[in-house]
Amino acid sequence: MNENANNDLANLELSATEMQAMGELVVTRAVAHLGALHQAPSCGDFSEIESLCRSMQESAPEQGSSLEALLDPLFDEWIPRSFNAPGPGYMAYIPGGGVYPAALADFIADTTNRYTGVWQAAPALVQLEANVLDWLREWMQFPASARGLFTTGGSMAMFNAIACAREKLLGNDIRAGVLYVSSQSHHCIVKAAKLAGIAHDRVRIIDVDDDFRLRVDLLERAIADDRALGLEPFMVFSTAGTTNTGAVDPINAVADLAVREHLWHHVDGAYGGFFHMVPALRPLLDGLSRADSLTLDPHKGLFMPYGTGALLVRDGEALRALHSSTAGYLPENQNAFYDPAQYGPDLSRGFPGLRIWLSLKLFGTARFRAALAEKRELAVWAAAQVAQIPGIVMDAMPQLSLFAFHIESDELDSLHAQNAATRALMDRVTDRGRVMLSGAMVGERFLGRVCVLSFRTRRAEMETCVQHLAETTAQLIAEAPDRTADKGSIKQAQTKAI
Repeated sequence: MNENANNDLANLELSATEMQAMGELVVTRAVAHLGALHQAPSCGDFSEIESLCRSMQESAPEQGSSLEALLDPLFDEWIPRSFNAPGPGYMAYIPGGGVYPAALADFIADTTNRYTGVWQAAPALVQLEANVLDWLREWMQFPASARGLFTTGGSMAMFNAIACAREKLLGNDIRAGVLYVSSQSHHCIVKAAKLAGIAHDRVRIIDVDDDFRLRVDLLERAIADDRALGLEPFMVFSTAGTTNTGAVDPINAVADLAVREHLWHHVDGAYGGFFHMVPALRPLLDGLSRADSLTLDPHKGLFMPYGTGALLVRDGEALRALHSSTAGYLPENQNAFYDPAQYGPDLSRGFPGLRIWLSLKLFGTARFRAALAEKRELAVWAAAQVAQIPGIVMDAMPQLSLFAFHIESDELDSLHAQNAATRALMDRVTDRGRVMLSGAMVGERFLGRVCVLSFRTRRAEMETCVQHLAETTAQLIAEAPDRTADKGSIKQAQTKAI
């Protein structure tokens, strides 16, 4: 191969015409995809998915392909075979909508490719991100001394919060440290604790009350017991909207106890924290602004794309003390402006704040507040309707925008049968293709859930959800005698559990 051929092979530059054409091709496909979301199934086709994934395994290509040849299977075959999380009927888990301006922001961030790890490299761009963190701080009513960072999601926010509390309250003696979570706390806390050096045997699980809220009396007793053992309680978690039932812990009461016991109080607001930006809904999260640290997931309550999380820490200097570092090849640390590398673990990083900045600047905060308030109203309305469906028992009315329930009837006289029917309810409603629902095990009970948090979910989708739940519940109860007979009369074989 001659030198000119080598030079051509090494060239990764594209002409302006080529880039324009590629961009138009991608935008055309993406906009068409978004335009079809309202007609697309709420959950993709997972039939023979394992065979498909095996058939996709391949070695790295030596030669390139046309962009159109790559986009065709991506949009036509692979993307449709997944949860339709941005769709209006997605009410499973905790939805994340992904507003379009955020995608434009990612395109700008990736094409301009500026380094935002340290302030000196892109001062104006880092200031945009600092502005967004200040907006979050103001909405959560944290003091001006608070600082924060953007993360990939709640799990990394938890990790940084635990590490920060550990560093400030335990120092080097971390083995004696104990932290406290409720039985309904997100599982990522235990994982994050382990990563931060707090072993599983130093994590206490506190029971909840009948509304699935952390019991402060049991928390206080557990702290006293650990102190009596010579251990060092240092951190407690409240949840502003649990994943299973949407429960909001008694945040104020936990904050009071944390002050008395000198504990770091972290509020997990990954799901529900952004409801606090709506003044009329702040009483639902009373005490949130007293937290020592707070997890927020803009990819939930701000409708951003997945991979947009955030952490706020009341004592900004504590967060800086954990992460601040320098090296001979880096600019000297400065204190006049926010510097991402001094408040988080990443030195090489993207530009996540641009997603939120561009979206908020284009739409305005008022529209986000209105959207959040609407989701709450839709959930309250739908829960009232579902509660009237014969055979449905409400386990958790919406404290924010999530409610939980199960099926119960004379024909389903065992916990096993009720759990099976409730699972079938989630599956059958999802199979109808307009609404996707998910459930959760809470103790021994399987609960169906409806979570309303996609900006695309409006009244029409909620009416469909209620209708499908009512029709499918009636079908399941009608089928119950035949199903139990086929399984050897489960009614006679099992004792009644509830």
